Amino acid sequence: MIVDPALSSEKYCYLTTCGRRTGNPRTIEIWFGLNGDTLYMLSGGREGSNWVRNLQREPFVGVRIAANMYAGIARVVESATEEDALARRLLLTKYEPEEHDLANWARTALPVAVDLKSREN
Repeated sequence: MIVDPALSSEKYCYLTTCGRRTGNPRTIEIWFGLNGDTLYMLSGGREGSNWVRNLQREPFVGVRIAANMYAGIARVVESATEEDALARRLLLTKYEPEEHDLANWARTALPVAVDLKSREN
């Protein structure tokens, strides 16, 4: 296992994509859920979010959780699959206790997965 399961309690991760127009690195702070070495995020802006558009063009991404850096391959999760349900459940379970009324977001957002391949530090 590449990722320490204890990192799943961190509130945010930092996803770095390659800008689809500039080629420059673009980093966002985002909520996440972990399942083994796969990290899940939900895009409220769905396919229109810049970070989603970037990773669709170039799926090789970087992820930082606390002080830990990882390289991974990002992908949009196929809808109406067990993995789709898992991603939504992970994030809703993690964040709804502190952020109220996330059910609609968890139901309508676009699930994105990053299969973490290596630790970089």
